[in-house]
Amino acid sequence: MTGRSTGLPSPQQVIELLDDEFARAGYEIEDVTINARTRPARIIVTADGDTPLDLDTVAELSRSAAALLDELDTGSEPYVLEVTSPGVDRPLTEEKHFRRARTRLVEVELDDESTVKGRLGAVADGDVELVVRTRGDWSVRRIPLTTIRKAVVQVEFSPPNPRELELAGAPGTEAGA
Repeated sequence: MTGRSTGLPSPQQVIELLDDEFARAGYEIEDVTINARTRPARIIVTADGDTPLDLDTVAELSRSAAALLDELDTGSEPYVLEVTSPGVDRPLTEEKHFRRARTRLVEVELDDESTVKGRLGAVADGDVELVVRTRGDWSVRRIPLTTIRKAVVQVEFSPPNPRELELAGAPGTEAGA
């Protein structure tokens, strides 16, 4: 590693140090933020994967990350480590983001400036399937990713319709399941 030998590591140093450990657990580091203005300083590692981060996984990744970071010479600079997942307000900008948000309710703004709200289904061949309500019934609309200007997961306060989840390909909703 390059950079300072004492004090807080750089975000790049944190990524280089933790990347293999997170990858072994099935996650990738999306971002590292170091806030040296707080006391103690905060090192925030944002990770994402095809399997959502649960509390047990966050605790396990935090323990292994802390052990690796403890090997760095930070001098007398104390810090708090936080491992987290991207917030629900993170825009979906890459195919993997759409894939990982499958079965979530999203609002999508298209190139033609129209907006579509629906539940994410399969993502394949550069297209995303969106389960939408049309004339009182559920249908699947295929949308090329290249036509999506912006997409954001929506917060839901009530359970989704079972038919909507089935069309989105939610586990356990297959016919006969």
